[in-house]
Amino acid sequence: MTNERPDPDDLLEVVKDETHRAKRGQLKIFFGACAGVGKTFAMLQAARHLHAEGVAVGIGVVETHGRKDTEGMLEGLPVLPRNTVSGNGRPTTEFDLDGALASGYKLLVVDELAHTNAAGSRHSKRWQDVEELLDAGIDVFTALNVQHLESLNDIVGGIIGIRVRETVPDRIFDSATDVVLVDLPPDDLLARLNAGKVYLPVSIERARQNFFRRGNLIALRELALRRVADRVNADVRTYRVSHAVKTVWPTQDMLMVCVSADRSQERLIREGARLAQRLQTKWIVVHVDRPYRGDDIKAREALQSIASAAQAAGAEFANVPGQDVAETLLNFARRRNVTKLIVGNPLGWRFIPFRSRLQERLARAGPEMGLILLGVDEVRPTVKRTVTDRPEGYGWALAVATLACGLTTALAAWLLRVFDPANVVMLFLMTVVFVAMRLGRVAGAWAALLSVACFDFFFIAPTMSFAVTDTQYLFTFALMLGAALIISQLAARMRSEARVARAGERRASTLARVARDLSSAIKVEQVFSICRDAITPLIGAQAILLIPNEKGQLLATQDTGGDVDLSVAQWAFDHAQEAGLGTQTLNAAEALYLPLKASMATRGVLAVLPIGELPAYDPDDRRLLDACCSTIGLALERIHFVEVAQDTLVRMEGEKLRNALLSAVSHDLKTPLTAIRGLAETLERTHGLPDSDRSDLARSIRQQADELKRLVSNLLDLARMQSQGVRLNREWHSLSEIVGSAIAQSTTFLKPRTVQTNLTPNLPLVEVDATLIERVLINLFDNAAKYTPTTSTITIRGGASGDSMYLVIEDDGPGLPTPTPEALFEPFARGQKESSIAGVGLGLALCRSIVVAHGGSIRAEARKPHGAAFEIRLPLGTPPEIESETLNDQATNPDR
Repeated sequence: MTNERPDPDDLLEVVKDETHRAKRGQLKIFFGACAGVGKTFAMLQAARHLHAEGVAVGIGVVETHGRKDTEGMLEGLPVLPRNTVSGNGRPTTEFDLDGALASGYKLLVVDELAHTNAAGSRHSKRWQDVEELLDAGIDVFTALNVQHLESLNDIVGGIIGIRVRETVPDRIFDSATDVVLVDLPPDDLLARLNAGKVYLPVSIERARQNFFRRGNLIALRELALRRVADRVNADVRTYRVSHAVKTVWPTQDMLMVCVSADRSQERLIREGARLAQRLQTKWIVVHVDRPYRGDDIKAREALQSIASAAQAAGAEFANVPGQDVAETLLNFARRRNVTKLIVGNPLGWRFIPFRSRLQERLARAGPEMGLILLGVDEVRPTVKRTVTDRPEGYGWALAVATLACGLTTALAAWLLRVFDPANVVMLFLMTVVFVAMRLGRVAGAWAALLSVACFDFFFIAPTMSFAVTDTQYLFTFALMLGAALIISQLAARMRSEARVARAGERRASTLARVARDLSSAIKVEQVFSICRDAITPLIGAQAILLIPNEKGQLLATQDTGGDVDLSVAQWAFDHAQEAGLGTQTLNAAEALYLPLKASMATRGVLAVLPIGELPAYDPDDRRLLDACCSTIGLALERIHFVEVAQDTLVRMEGEKLRNALLSAVSHDLKTPLTAIRGLAETLERTHGLPDSDRSDLARSIRQQADELKRLVSNLLDLARMQSQGVRLNREWHSLSEIVGSAIAQSTTFLKPRTVQTNLTPNLPLVEVDATLIERVLINLFDNAAKYTPTTSTITIRGGASGDSMYLVIEDDGPGLPTPTPEALFEPFARGQKESSIAGVGLGLALCRSIVVAHGGSIRAEARKPHGAAFEIRLPLGTPPEIESETLNDQATNPDR
C-alpha cells in the first residue's frame, strides 16, 4: 500500500516557511529583463487597482525618469515626502523609511529595489529598507531588473561588457510572495527606445550603442525567463510536498540515471551527461541499496567508482536504501519530480519465470515518465557474494544451519512423547527464524528445506523413509515449506534492515559527534585529536591532518612514519581535488588525500592511510567522509579567522598605544624643552640682569629640567618594568623616613601648598625597596600638585591595620575627574582628555607596577565633599629583632 502522507521533514520545512511568512508583510516584485519594459507602469497600475478597492496604498518612492505615462499613473495616489540626507558633502533626497513606518499604509510602492542609498541613511541598500518594512507587517510593491540579481551579476557582466555594481541577494527574490514577469520583445523595446519612452532624447543614441543592442536584449530576456521559471519550479516543489502529490508533474525536465553496482554502468552516466547537456537540465544518478545484497567487495568498489564518475560529470549521486528496486526507483523519481528515466538493458539477459524485468515494471508503474533503455554488457563479478559478515561464507552458514536442524530434530523426538506431530512443526519454524535472523537468506532457505525433510523422514509414517502413506501430509509439507521459506526471507530481510539502520545510525552519530566537537575547538591541536579519536575508528583507516604553513606548504601534524607522500598531498591542496589511492590522479600513492575545502579557501588535506588491506568504502561511507572533511575545513577556517581577529586586536592595541605615546611625547616632552630654551636665550641675550633675576631664571630652568627628567624616567621605567619585570632591592626601612625623604624631594613643586603628615607613632619597619617607594610617593605628590590649586592642603596619613601597613595621600582639591578611578592606573590614561597640564599619563601606572611588585595594592577614591585620596597598602611581614645589647649601648652612649 502506497503511503499518501507527505514526508514529515519536508512538510516541517514548508510549515516553518509559511509560519515565517505569515508574520511579515507580503513582497511583490515586478521583474523584467531591463529598463523600459514597463515594470514601474505595471506596478503603479496594480497599486491603483488596489487603491480603488479601498486598500491604504502609499507611494514611498517612484523614479519616473521623465516618462509622461508613468507620471500620469501617480495622479490620485498619496506620495510620501522624501528625506533629505547630506551624503558625500551635498544634500540629496532619499526614501524616508521612518516616515513610511509611521505612515499607517497597508501597502507601499518602493521602486528600484537595487538602489544604493546615500551616505548617512540608515541602510546602505534600498532592499534593506524593504526588509524592515516587511518585518513591520507592511506589504511592498517593488521593481527589479535581471542584471541586479547577485547570482547573475557575473553572467550579465560578460554579456553586456559592464559590471553592474548595484545587486540584490537572491534570497530576497526567492522569498518574495509573488513575482510578476513584465516582458517585452526586443524589437518592441527598441521601438519604445526610439520613441523616447525609455530615456530622454539626449541619451537614446548612447543607450543604443551600449546596453540596448539587440543581442544584449535577447540574452537578458532569456535570463529573466529562466530565472522566473526556476522560481516557479521551486513553488511547484513546495506545493507537491505540502499536498503529498505522488504523480510527476513534468513542468521542468529532470533526468534520473538508474545504475547497479557494476562498472559497465558508467556508460549510462556518460549518456546521461550528454543528454542533460543537450536538454540543459539537472540530472541524478540513483542506486538502490538493497540491505541483503551482501558484502561483495567488488560491487562496493564498482559503486564507489560510479559515484565518483557521476559527481565528476556534474550529477547528484543518491544511494537509496530499499527492498524492491522498481518501487524504490519510482518513489524517489516521483519525490524529485523526474520526467525521464535512463535504465540499462543488459545484453544477453536470461528469462526468469514468474518475474518481470525491471524495465517492464518501471514502464507499467510509471507511465507518466519517459523511459530510455541503453544496452549495457554487464560484467558479472568473479567473487562470490557472502551472505554473512563472517569470512567463512556459505559453507560455515550452511553447516551451522544443518547442526541447528539436527538439534531441533532430537528435541522434537523427545517432545513427541507428549505432543502431537502437528504441534512439533512450530519448533522447526522457530529454528528457521533463528537461522535466517543470524545467518542470512540462503542459510534460512536451507534450514527450511532441511526442516521439512527431517520432519518427514523421522516423524511421519513410515519413519526412516521419505515415503508418505497419507497424502494429506503432502499438503502439510507444502504449507510448512512455504511458511518456512517466507519466514526465513522475512527474517533475513529484518536482519539486513537492522544492519543498514545500525550503519546509518553509526554514521549519523559520528557526524554529529564530529560536528559537536569541532564546534567547540579553538585550537588546531584540538582538531588533530578529533581526527584521531573520531574519524579513524569510523573509516577503519588512519586519518592524518596536514595543514599549510605561512608559505602554503603542507606540514604533517603527527609522526606518519614516512607513509604520507607530501608531494601528492600538496597537489591535492593546490588544486582542491582529491588524489591518491582509489582516485584518477596519482593513484599509485599509498593513501587517499582529500582537500579540506571551506567557504573562503582550502584549509588543509586529510590523508587516509589504510590499516592492513585496502578498504572498499560504500558511497554512504564516502559521503560521510566528505561531510567530515567539509566540517573540518570549516572548523579550521573558523580557527584561522579567530587567530586573525586576535592578531588584529593586538595590532590595534599596539597602534593605540603608539599613538598615545607619540601624542604625549609630541606635546608634554616638548613643553619643558621649549621653556628651557626660552629661558636660556633670555640669559644669553639680556645683559646687566640683576643677580636675583638671574637666580630666578636659573631656578626655572632647573625646575623645567626636573620635570623633563621625571617624564622621561617614568616612561623608561615603565617600559623596563613591563618588559623585564620589577627588580626589588628589599630592606627593612622606617615608613616615616621614606615619607620625609619623598617630601623633601618634592618641595619644589609642592610649594606653596600646605603639607601635613599624620603617621601613627612607633610604626613597625617595613621590608621594601626604599628608592622605588619614594618614587611612588613623589609621583603621587606631583599628581596632587598638578591637579590642585596652590591654596590646597595635602595630607599624608599612615598606620598599621591587621597584616598590612597603609599610607594615604589625600587633598582637598576638585577631586577625581572620572567616575571609574581604576581607569586612571592604565598606561597613558589621563583624567582629562584635553588638558593643558603637562604629563603623559604614566605616573599612576608606574605607581601600581611598583606597589603590586611589593605584594601590595593601590587604589583611588573621591573624598566628600571634594578632594581625592590615594591609598597604598603594603604587607607588614616580620621585622628583625633589635638586639638588647645594641639598645643598651645606644642608651649609655647617645652620641654614638
